[in-house]
Order: sequence, then structure tokens, then C-alpha cells
Amino acid sequence: MSNTQTLAFEIGTEEIPAFDLKRATEQLATLVPEALDAVRIPHGDVTIYTSPRRLIAIVADVASSTEALEEVFRGPAAKIAFDADGTPTKAAEGFARGKGLTVDDLERRDENGTEYVYAVRQVAAQDTAELLPAVLRGVIDGISWPKSCRWGTTSEVFSRPVRWLVALLGTTVIPVEYAGLVAGNTTRGHRFLAPGPHTVPSADELVSVVEGAYVVPTQEAREAVIRQGVQAAEAATGYRAELPAKTLTEVINLSEYPTVMVGTFDEEFLKVPEEIIVDAMLMHQRYFPLYDEDGKLTNKFIVVSNGNPACEDTIIDGNERVVAARLYDAKFFYEEDLKIPLEKFVDRLDEVVFQEALGTMRAKTERVVKLSARITVQAGIEREEMRDIARSAYLAKADLVTSAVIEFTSVQGVMGSYYAAAAGEPERVARAIAEHYRPRFSGDAIPTDIIGQVVALSDKIDTICGLFAVGQAPTGSSDPFALRRAALGVLAILEETGLPISLVETIDTSLIIYREAGLEFDNATVRREIIDFFITREKVALRDSGVEADTIDAVLACGIEEPIVLARRARALEAARTEERQVFEDLATAFARANNLRDIKLGTGYKRALLTEPEAALDAAIATAEEAVADALGADRYEEAITALATLRAPIDAFFDTTMVMDEDAEVRGNRLKLLNRFANVFSHVADFGQMAKK
Repeated sequence: MSNTQTLAFEIGTEEIPAFDLKRATEQLATLVPEALDAVRIPHGDVTIYTSPRRLIAIVADVASSTEALEEVFRGPAAKIAFDADGTPTKAAEGFARGKGLTVDDLERRDENGTEYVYAVRQVAAQDTAELLPAVLRGVIDGISWPKSCRWGTTSEVFSRPVRWLVALLGTTVIPVEYAGLVAGNTTRGHRFLAPGPHTVPSADELVSVVEGAYVVPTQEAREAVIRQGVQAAEAATGYRAELPAKTLTEVINLSEYPTVMVGTFDEEFLKVPEEIIVDAMLMHQRYFPLYDEDGKLTNKFIVVSNGNPACEDTIIDGNERVVAARLYDAKFFYEEDLKIPLEKFVDRLDEVVFQEALGTMRAKTERVVKLSARITVQAGIEREEMRDIARSAYLAKADLVTSAVIEFTSVQGVMGSYYAAAAGEPERVARAIAEHYRPRFSGDAIPTDIIGQVVALSDKIDTICGLFAVGQAPTGSSDPFALRRAALGVLAILEETGLPISLVETIDTSLIIYREAGLEFDNATVRREIIDFFITREKVALRDSGVEADTIDAVLACGIEEPIVLARRARALEAARTEERQVFEDLATAFARANNLRDIKLGTGYKRALLTEPEAALDAAIATAEEAVADALGADRYEEAITALATLRAPIDAFFDTTMVMDEDAEVRGNRLKLLNRFANVFSHVADFGQMAKK
């Protein structure tokens, strides 16, 4: 593109929170080109650079001016715009006024034999440099932040205070004004290593100036630096680092010039449960733990510093002191907690409110114990396992009031399992306490055995039912109690384990327990809302896995309330549709032929004495299919049910080839329609194929 220059725009700030910076980076990639396009400034590629203290957009090939434009608008037909005398009507006047023209400016043009009026408007080219101050100011205002702050005496808000602005078109400064600042050609470097200010000679040099001032200006580059440093640390120590994605993202966006260093803590702290040490390092300090070749935690850890690499010894010493302080606390809390049997903490759960209208965590514990007991009966679980389930449900929340969990909240459940084992509880009980929060997110593992699975189900279902009962169901994107995640966890456990548990019956039981506890609510309404909530979660999961929406709707039309039944039937039906096309074609055709003529009002009580040979053959085929479908559905063999339905294709075809359904004799006609009603009813137990046969 001729006569073009590079545009460089930098917003310099105090340190922006890590995840907010990540989202802002994504927003800028869209905001900048959209803002330029909105005022018709021709431009090339837009590249975004960010660090904790800056947001930079570099735009290539920005034209010095917009292009002149002729805008043509077609208006009403001429016979509407002008009366018989040629006088402009209100339609013509309104059209011209809306385009900023007069009636005299309108043109008449013939289009396919009809004359229309046209408005032709000339838009002159504009100087890009004159447009950019408003455009770039709009970009700043367009960035959306989860939380914003106001500073100084101006009214503008941003994630963190804005301290400098750079705006250059080639070598020309664009005077963008924001929060009392006017953009110039000076930037700032790393806060400690090269604070500046640093002059930027031209837009093409902004990034190189920033890089020369000890700033790594992209997330990808900082991640590469960190990973290289971690690899070097692993090679030097012989250990292996774990870099959880969430913590790594945070660390990437906390430093402008990352340097990887290795610290050490006293081996004495390794006597503390590993999870609490890792929590102290990862969650609280953003350090990465190091493990030996056997996967055991070592007393080494990785620090990603934003300081001066020349001061490595001082930086490491400071971080080791911080870790030591945290681990001293962890060790103290752990040892103090061990002095008290875990069971003793249960009574103190009255000190923790679960939800204002639903009482304390102690009350929740009592409900979970009751619900888990009823689930064990429903599932036919052995008596010995019933005892372990009851004990696990009773102790599951006890660690919430221990000192270690109060200080390190992410290890709830885990610490309870350690305390349970120390108190002599059975191994399966201790493991269930640790795992009953699972699955914590999509793709997370479910509890490993029946003990933890039942407690997890009871805990999650109790939470969902209680919060729906007090009107705290999720709304839109708001889900403060993470009920959607809890519902997906319930469905994952039921699907992966195949436990013979009715979710609907369990919901009913949970609501009964709440009513017995004195909670008042409209049971029928709440029950329906909860079932619909689970069904909706299952529908989303099925669609995400590739099941067509009309397949899901066809199964739901049969009145299915159990999400797991919905999932199994929908998948089987979708498999027939996509993998066994002949089976599905037979299903759809057979159902459609009968469904088009059946009359539900007549019922299915036909007289066999009136049946002709083709009708009798169909009657026999229906009876055989009914039995096969019933047996298959009773044993959860949905594929067999679908195959049994498909066998009805041949007899229904033979019936229609030889039989006039709408016979003149009313009795014969009614008898045949009743036969077709029975035929269609066999299908209705599996799915409403009419919804799929439309395709």
C-alpha cells in the first residue's frame, strides 16, 4: 500500500492483574482493527504486545488518509416520491432529509422498468492523523475489565491507573488524551532494571525500545523464557517441575523480564502432607514445586523472578524466607490439628454457615448422612460398605474447621483424609473424605470407589436441592454456588459408575429431608426446576459430544426425566442414525407410514376376528416387537430396542401394500386405525421418531 506508515499505540499502567491482562490482550486484537475500520482508515495487520505494565498495538500499513467515498442509497419508487404534478411528497422529503440532502439533490434512476429516487452522497477523504486521537481514545474506553479503579481527579476508570501513553503514526505524535495524560513519544521500561523514560523515535521502533528496556513484550515470549529456565533448572537439579496451567498463566503475566531461579526449604517440612506444601507454594506464592524421579516432592522449588538477575542470591534468600514462614505455619497448624481426633471437629461445624436459609455445615452434614443412607439402600450396597459410607458422610466436612484448612483452603478434604487416617479411621473412609469433592471440574476424575462416590453424590445433590428450594438457582451467567459444576459432577459419577440409582428418586428424597428439617417451599415447582436443570446439563453435554438436537428432543418427548436414560437412548439413536443408516431408515419409514394415519382418540382395542392375513401378520409382528422392546429397555439395552423396532419395517410395508386402511366400512376402518395406533405406541416407549423423520 503506497503512502502508508506504522501506527504504534501504548497504554502504560500500574501492574495489571494477570488474568485481566490475558483477557485484555484478546480484546485488543479485535478492538483496534474494528475501531480503525469504523472510520474507514485503511490498514494492514494488527499485532498486540502486552506485559504487566503495558498494552501495545502495532498496526502496519496505515494510510495517511481515508479514501473518498461515494455513497448511493435507493429510496422509494418515483411514483411514491412525487405526485402526478411532479411535486415531492413527504416520502421524498423524509428520504432526502434522512441522508442530509435536499429533494433537489435526489436523482431518478430506472431499475428493471421501475423508476426509483436515489440519494448520492460524496464523503471526502479525511486525514488519518486527525481521526486517530478519537479512535485511540475509544480503544481505551472499549476495554472491558472485571474490576476497574478510579484515580486522581478525573472520572476515567481502568483496571489500574494509567501512567503514560505513546501514540505515533510514523514519527508523528498523535495527541491522544486520557485521564489527564496526553500521548507522546516516551515510554518506560522495566520498573527496576531500566525505568526510563525512553524516547521512541518512530512507531516502528516502539517494540525494540521496550525490549531494550528489559521488557519481554508478549505472553508467548515470556512463557518460552520461563519454560527454558525451568528446563535448565531441571537439568541442574535432576528433578522434575510441575507447571499447572493456571499458575503458569499467572506467572507469565506477573513479570516483565522473567528469570527462573531455584530455592530450597528445610527438609523437616517434608513431614507435612505434600498437598499443603504444594498449596503454600503454588496458590500463595506462585512457586513451582520440584519432584524426584519417583514422583516424590523434594525440598527444592522454582521461583520466577521479575527482579535483577544480578541479585539472584538476594532474591532467592528472600523467597526462601517467605516459603519458610508459610511452611512453619503449615507445620504448626498440622501438628496442632493432629492433637484432636477428626470426629471432635464435627460439632464445631455449627460455627460455619453453609447458606443463611439452609443452616450450618453441621446441618448439611446431617442431611448428607441421611441422603447417603437412602442412596445405599436404593443401590443395594453391602452392609459393610454402608457403614463406611455413613462414617465418611459424617466426617467429610469436619476438616473445614481445622486450622490447616482455615489457612490453606484449597486442601479441604485432603487434610480431612490425613486426620482421619491418623485417628484410625478405615482407609476407604479416609480416601472418601479426600475425594468427595470430585469431580471438581470438567474432565476431573470421579471418586475411586463406591464409598466416595455415594458421599460425593449426596453432598452435591443436597447442595443443588437446597439452593433451588430457597430460590438460589443459577441465573444466566451467574452461578455463585457453582451448581452447574455440581450437576455435571453428579452426572459424571452416575454415567461412569453405572450405579443403579434413580436421580429423580434421589432428588425427591433430598427434598423430603429438607422438608423434614422444617424448610418450606413449593415441592412440585422446585422438583420440576431441579429435574429440568439436570436435563439441561445433560442436553448440553450430549450436543457437545456430537448428538443432534432433534435426536435429544425425540427421546425427551417420551417423558424421560432421568438424565442418564436420556444420554444412553440419545447416543444409541444417534449411532443408528449415523452409523447404521439402514436401521435408522427402517425406523423412520416404519413410524412415518403408521403415524400419518393413526388416530389416537380411537385407542388400541382392535378386534382380532376382523383382521385379514396381512393385518394378522402385522399384529403378530407388533406383539413380538413389544416384548423385545420391553425386555431391551428393562435391561438398558437401547441398541437392541432400536433394532427390534426396525424389524417392523417389512410387516408395515406389506400391510400398506395389501390393505386399504380407510375402508368404507366404518368398523373395519376403525379396527385398522386402532392396529396402527398400537403399532405407533411401540415406538413411543423409545423416542418420538416423528421429530426426526422430518429431516
